[in-house]
This record gives sequence, structure tokens and C-alpha cells, in this order.
Amino acid sequence: MLQDIRENSQGTIAKIIIGLLVVSLSIWGMDAIIGGFSGEPEVATVNGEEITERDFLRVVQMESQRRLSSMERPDPAMLNEDQIRKDVLDSLIQEQVLIQDASAQGLALSDADIDALITRMPQFQVDGQFNRDRFVASVRNLGMGVGEFREAMRKQYVVNQIRGGIMQSGLVADANASQLLRIQNQTRSFRVVQIPADAVSDAIKITDADLEAFYQENKSAFKQPEQVDASYITLSLGALAEKVEISQEELEAYYEQRAGDLAREERRASHILIADGANAGQTIKTIQERLEAGESFEKLAQEFSVDTVSAKEGGDLGFAGRGVYDEAFEKALFELQEGEVSDSVTTSFGVHLIRLDDVRRSDVPALADIEQQLRTELARERVQEKYAEVRSELADSAYAADDLAGPAKELGLEIREATGVTREGGRAPFDHAGLVRQLFSEDVLEGGYNTELIDVGDNVSVVARVREYREAQQLALEDVKDSIRSNLEARKTREMLNDRAEAIVASLEKGESLEALNAGDWEQFDDQARNASGADPQVMQAVFSLARPAEESGASYGTAMTRSGVAVIALDAVNEGSAEENSADLDQLRNFLASLEGQREYAAYQQFLRNSAEVSRP
Repeated sequence: MLQDIRENSQGTIAKIIIGLLVVSLSIWGMDAIIGGFSGEPEVATVNGEEITERDFLRVVQMESQRRLSSMERPDPAMLNEDQIRKDVLDSLIQEQVLIQDASAQGLALSDADIDALITRMPQFQVDGQFNRDRFVASVRNLGMGVGEFREAMRKQYVVNQIRGGIMQSGLVADANASQLLRIQNQTRSFRVVQIPADAVSDAIKITDADLEAFYQENKSAFKQPEQVDASYITLSLGALAEKVEISQEELEAYYEQRAGDLAREERRASHILIADGANAGQTIKTIQERLEAGESFEKLAQEFSVDTVSAKEGGDLGFAGRGVYDEAFEKALFELQEGEVSDSVTTSFGVHLIRLDDVRRSDVPALADIEQQLRTELARERVQEKYAEVRSELADSAYAADDLAGPAKELGLEIREATGVTREGGRAPFDHAGLVRQLFSEDVLEGGYNTELIDVGDNVSVVARVREYREAQQLALEDVKDSIRSNLEARKTREMLNDRAEAIVASLEKGESLEALNAGDWEQFDDQARNASGADPQVMQAVFSLARPAEESGASYGTAMTRSGVAVIALDAVNEGSAEENSADLDQLRNFLASLEGQREYAAYQQFLRNSAEVSRP
């Protein structure tokens, strides 16, 4: 791709295109150029309604940005653009189907309703009040006009009305919820005897013929992948900062400036989280009324909160400073007085009521204790602009150069080398997928060009080039013999352990005793719950998959492979769990099952509408 750009930018094709543009303008005017793009080309129609290319491309851009922001190390080279376009088009078709269904049902919002919704959205507020400038700027950042945003809000809200109505209509029989909770709370009593791997190790013999046979049968698995030896230049803000000298006076001034931040404030919060939906407002109102009537926040959190982890602790979230919670949640929390409960706060997780339980502040650390930290921070601040300048220079220089020597000398940077980089990557910085993809691209691998400058970390950028390329090659048996032997020994060990365990189980089921089989001693486990930590996790999984012991036989038997060998299991008793009526656990499970059923019904409804729609794509 880089080669095409370099060559075609001054080639015959470019000159022909420019010539045609000049001729068109001189004869027919500007309309000849832009007239063909008037109107709104569509990417699909749904029951005769168009999905315009403009809307499609805007959502593609938004989805690309969303996926980039979700990456630990954002890299545009990692985006699958074809998949994004496919996913976006499918979602827009589904959205159009739902919008048409809402319209057919007569659901609509007035302009006043839209205004009310927008002015209440926290992302458009400043100091708790709607701010038009922030609203307009936020909408433009989405690539939309105000009118487009209002229309999108109108459509999405009515769709959510249908969604919320169906999802909240999910029902689950009380008997089913109670039975599932009893099964979940069930405990089991069992015995275990462990057979270690060394019990069969003496019987395992791996011959040269076994090694040869395995190698021939799996020859494709023993190939050394294609490899690249590379040269590269690393530019990092940290390296630039190390060269900056900070005087004691500058350090002390910076310390005074940062004193407020260094005295960290942490707040202990409790919350009640409600799923966002059509009935969320009424549920929040009910909770607020019961709080005003004197009921405890903790009890209501256990009853209503869908955050099941904190609900068990009365909604307690513990202490946290700034930068931990969602922006809207944090803003509300840090505006509360101790003991105060917020109004409803909407985040991506749902709708919250937040209570501030406690506030603690740490003292400002002594300068001597954090001197090195502050020197580093101040140095990094000072080279931010320099780093951006050098990065831009390196990107331009490396793009135009035939090697890395020129850019390195020009900018005073070091050329480093890496060996054995495969398409799966290598040691840092070649553990970055985008850099590796560039390194193995046609332009770099075959054309001999440098890679583009790739950001491989926070303020760390790398440009590389191929020094040597080695094709994939078959490894000789001698080179992989030890690996094959270990593999076969482990496989044979598992087989022999399993055979021995199955033989012991068969004898036990016939009534023989463990002592008579000389297989070791039972270890007893009584009334163990599913999440008990006393036994090996693989053993616990096997225990709760065994059938109930029949009364006449007294036990059910099974086996489980463990990290140290194999376990023979005797299940002696299944102890029924409890499911108290009106308990918090039962209410939470009932709500959870109803939510799952509502989601299933809504998914089925969406699919029905989609299957019934007439969709065409140009």
C-alpha cells in the first residue's frame, strides 16, 4: 500500500484524473463534479425505508472509535473494517425494523418530550444545569447535527419503550425459582482417594518407534514458522524525560503546586442499582419513598439492587478516590454530604441511588518520600511537547528514508535489533500486533520499506524494517524428540491412571472394599457446597455431576483427573438445599430468571420482525 501511494502520487494515473477534473470544470462547471453526488445514496432498504450511506458511514466511524477505546493499547491497524461495516449494517437494519414496528404501534414522542429528555441528560449539564454549548459540542463530536440527534433520540426512545415492556414482562414460576435455589444451595457428602501419577510411572515405556510414529503422524506440527530479524528505533517520552534536569527549587515549587492532589481524598459509598428500563423511574421512586419512611438503605439494597455482590453487603462499595467510578457516578458521589443519598444517577450500568457513608483524607507525604516520583512527573510534563515534535519528525523521516540510519542519526536515536520475530510476534516491542502486521506486510517484507511509526504503548513509538527473512522449515525429529517424549509420557500417564481408576470403581460397585483393593485410604468431606474450597475443583465438579446414590448401593462412584493424578470419588449423600420464601436470595434469583426470560422473549420478537421484513441491499 505504501509503495502504491509513493509511486502513483506522481504517476500517469494521477495525471489523467487531474486532467479529467480540469476538462469537466471548464466545460460543465462545478455541477459536473458534485452533481452526481446529490441526493442520499442508500446502503439498504427495509420495507421500502432507506438506510442512507451518510448515516451508515457515521455509525461505522462511531463504532470504530468505540472499539478502539475498548482496546488496552488502541491501534487502528487491529480493527477489522470489513467486520465493522457488516456489524453496523446489520444493526441499522435491525434498528429500522424496530422503529417501523414502534411507529405501527403508534408510539411517538413530541418535541417537548425530546427537550425534557435532553435537558435531563447529565453529559449535557454544567454544575447540574443544562448547558446548550456543551450539548451542541457533544453532538457535533458525534458527527451529527442537532436535528439529527433529536430525531435519533426520538426513534431510540420509542424502541426502548417496546424493549423495556417486553423484557420486564418476563415471568418465572415461583416453584421453578425455589427449585433452582434449592439445587444451588445443595450440599454433598463424599469420600475421595487420590492415585498419584508416580503410581503408574514405572510401567510407562516410550520407544524410538513410538517417537518416529508420532512425528510422522503430526509432522505439520513440528515446523519452525517463518521468521524475521528486524532493526528498529524506539522513541519514548520516558527516555526524553530522563535527560531533563530538575533543580531543587523547581522541585519544591512543583511539590507546593501538587500538594492538594497529593492529599488524596477517598469516599466510601453504598448504592442501589436498578436496571434501566421503562419501570426504572417508578422503582426508584418506590425506594425513595421507603427510605423517607424510615426503612434502612441496607435492607432496600438487598431487596432491589441488581448488583448482587454489593447487595449482600447492603450496597457497600468500600472506599475509592477519583477516577474509579463512571463519570456521572463520581460527580454525584463527590457532591454529597456524609450520610446523604443522591437523586437517581444514570450510568451505562443502570440507575443508581448513592449514599455517602464516610470520607477520609491522607496527609501530604513529605517531599523526601516522593522526590523521585515528582522529578519524573515534572520531567515528563516538560518533554510532552518535545516528544510530539520528535515523533512527527521521526514519522516523516522514516517514511522517506531507505534505511533507519539516517533518521536515527538525525534525531540522535539508537538503532536496536530483534531476532526471530514470527507472525505471532516476539519480544517487546514486537509483542504489539499492529507493529508485527506492518513488519510482515508486502511493502516492508518484500518492498524493503520501513514500517509506519507505530504507537506500541503509552507515549512509546517504534519504526522498524526487515534485516533478514527466513521461510518456514520442517524441524528434524532429533530437534523435537524430547518434546515428543514428554507429550507421549503425559498422554500415557493419563490413560493408565484413568484405566486404574475405572477398575477400582468397577470393583467398588461390585461390593469390594478399598482396603481389599490396596488403593489407599478414603478422605472424608461432609456437607460440601458447590463453591467449597476444601477439595480439588475438578473433584468438586465431578461430585456435583454424579447421580444420587441409590439406597441399596449406598454410594455413587466416579473419577476426576487432577493436577497430581486421578481421584476416585464415592458420593455418599445429597443434602437438599433450602429456599426460604421472601428471602433476599430467592428474590434476586427470581428477578434474575425473569430478566433472562424477558431477554429471550425480546430476542425472539426481534428475530420475528427481522424475518418478516423485506430487506434489499444494492
